[in-house]
Amino acid sequence: MKEIINCVDCISNELIQIEIDDNFEVSRKRIDVKSEETIYVAPGLLDIQINGFSGVDFNTFPIIENDFLKVINSLSKEGVLSFFPTIITNSDINIINLLKNINKLCLKNSLIESYVSGIHLEGPFISPVKEASGAHSKNYIKAPDWELFEVFQEASGNRIKIVTISPEWDNSIEFITKCVANNIIVSIGHTVASNGQIDAAVRAGAKMSTHLGNGAPLSLHRNSNIIFDQLANNYLIPSVIADGFHLPDNFLKIVIQVKKKHVILVSDSTMFAGMEAGVYHSHIGGKVKLEKEGKLSTYKNENVLAGSAVSLLHCVNKLFSSGIVSLTEAWSFASIQPRELVGLSDTNNDFILFKLKDNSIHILSVYKSGKQIYINSEI
Repeated sequence: MKEIINCVDCISNELIQIEIDDNFEVSRKRIDVKSEETIYVAPGLLDIQINGFSGVDFNTFPIIENDFLKVINSLSKEGVLSFFPTIITNSDINIINLLKNINKLCLKNSLIESYVSGIHLEGPFISPVKEASGAHSKNYIKAPDWELFEVFQEASGNRIKIVTISPEWDNSIEFITKCVANNIIVSIGHTVASNGQIDAAVRAGAKMSTHLGNGAPLSLHRNSNIIFDQLANNYLIPSVIADGFHLPDNFLKIVIQVKKKHVILVSDSTMFAGMEAGVYHSHIGGKVKLEKEGKLSTYKNENVLAGSAVSLLHCVNKLFSSGIVSLTEAWSFASIQPRELVGLSDTNNDFILFKLKDNSIHILSVYKSGKQIYINSEI
């Protein structure tokens, strides 16, 4: 049985008709007839920075197949149809084991492989300065090491596509050059690098800023600092965590006004995303408190964030519902822009249907490879 859906394209704002045939092939054509209720269609979201979700931590070994499938199921309901598991600073052997673990799961399970578009290695080649390193363990932070990275890449089955480093290290340029030659995206983050070091890194091929505005010292020079230096560089594409807690609206407005469409939304979610509000124990931050709205803070001080605990869809909704950007821009920042960055082609067969209610996005159903994999029975 063919399935026909009349809807509004979230990106182009055109009225279109989607037809799914018996082989789950999807075709689209423009139409002139508008439905009584506006239903939007949008490409699947791509989150290039996920540390964990639904109680599953990608930085704790071993990662069990059923747990990974649990993450996929939870993310699908949030419109995330591809993502980058993110491995942060750890001992060399732990990083190697985690990378091998993810690769083996991808090779074993085709569904997992269809969701894992790459791996983001965030560390250990970052700043040792505490205010910049944040939750990353100083015990394992080190200078960029290409031979070690090659070991990491082999363990991952060549799945590492993004590496976050600080260009403050003396051998950063040599490392960045080798990464670029091997089609690895270099992102600047967790850094106290000077403007000259940032410019040199960009000239060598660095092209992204990891969660700009976070992973940085609280006190910066009023006229010259790592945030301004990255914003002013025309060749850097910033990722931002627009969860409503990590960055104020005015900062997000400035980033978007400066970078225009060249902005990427990430969730940077921890294992606590998708979990019920409550008090939990984190192996990084100790006792933490998760609030209903998604704020994750240390138990002793709610003003100190303990990571992100929301989905990428939450970030899209936050930007849109706050009036910071249009619906098209918000969704593009979390789908079109990251795909262009990492070189993933668009697919008509993966898409989301949603409607707007109270100025907020509410997912109706999710399709992957032309098959409906989720329908919201509550709407």
